[in-house]
Order: sequence, then C-alpha cells, then structure tokens
Amino acid sequence: MSQTPTRRQMPLVPALQVVHRLRTDEIVVTTMGTAREWPRFSRHPLDLHYIPSSMGQSPTVALGLAIAQPLRKVIVFTGDGSLLMNLGCLVTIIASGAKNLTLIVIDNGVYEVTGGQRTAGAVAGVDFAGMAKSAGFPSVERFDDLDEWQRRAAATFELLGPRCIVLATEPVRGDYFLNVPGPIGPRLEKLRESLRK
Repeated sequence: MSQTPTRRQMPLVPALQVVHRLRTDEIVVTTMGTAREWPRFSRHPLDLHYIPSSMGQSPTVALGLAIAQPLRKVIVFTGDGSLLMNLGCLVTIIASGAKNLTLIVIDNGVYEVTGGQRTAGAVAGVDFAGMAKSAGFPSVERFDDLDEWQRRAAATFELLGPRCIVLATEPVRGDYFLNVPGPIGPRLEKLRESLRK
C-alpha cells in the first residue's frame, strides 16, 4: 500500500500573525481553529469570531459584510474541512461581483477543533487553489513556506479581488478546545457599532 507523500506545511500561528501585522481597518471574520488562535493576539473591534453550529458558513457571512460595506476590505478565514462543506460559496463570491473580499483557506488536512480527524480533502489530495481558480477567482495564491508567505503577503493582498489565499499549515495537535465567545447576537451588535464609527 502506497503512502501519501509528506506535504510542506507552515506553523499556523506565525502564518496568522503575518495577516495581523498587515491588517489595518479590515473586517476580519474567523471561525473554528482560527477563532481559537486569532483572539490570542488580536482584540480589534472589527474582529468577528463566527462560531455557529454548522461549519462552512464564514465565507458567505463575510461576503454579506463585503457587499454591505463596499468601501471596506473584508478578510475571512475558513478551514479546508469547513470549505468542503460549502464549496458553493466559491462561485457565490464570484457571482456577487464583490471585489473587496479576501478568502484565506487554512489547509491543514484535519478537522482541528473536533479531535484532529483527517479530512476527505486530505485523503483525496484536493487542490483548493485550483478549485478557486476554476470558480473564477481572479487572484489565487498558495503558500506552504512561512518565509515566502512573509515576503509575499503584502503584495498578495494588493492583487485584484476577490482573492483567495491558501495557506498549507500544520495542525495544532493536542489543542482541540474551542472557546465559544458568547452568543452571536451581542457580538454582531458590537460589530455594527464599530462599523458606524
């Protein structure tokens, strides 16, 4: 029986911190594993940690924000497992005509917050960057090396939108706990207040 070849991956937290350093006044939507890590170094009023009972919905939530706030940039993180549950969001983003959205796919090959089970995408060797290109994203980049991501991130965020960035990251083993940050209603109201300022 042949074994799946080892793929290059970068550590998750330093990869996220690259985005944090470049972030100015963009709305940032996180979910699942990124919603666990991002709040450890970001307390921005335009952070929305979207943790519903169903996976895969953060790209469409972010798209709604991008459409409602066309003069503001929106960054959304989704996991590879989450994206598999809502592949239709890729074509929905393109069909919407929104240009101010950056979709960042954290491709670590596992369902990180439910116990680290391997995703079907990892087993099948799914090319998420290829999927985004096929859906019509004008700008698609994939990174599996932290140094290269650090060097090219700023320029990547300036590419024609909507853009898709796939980051091949290592799973955060042994830390599967996801602290839900309270009811979504009050958090959405807080975001609304921040957007009015």
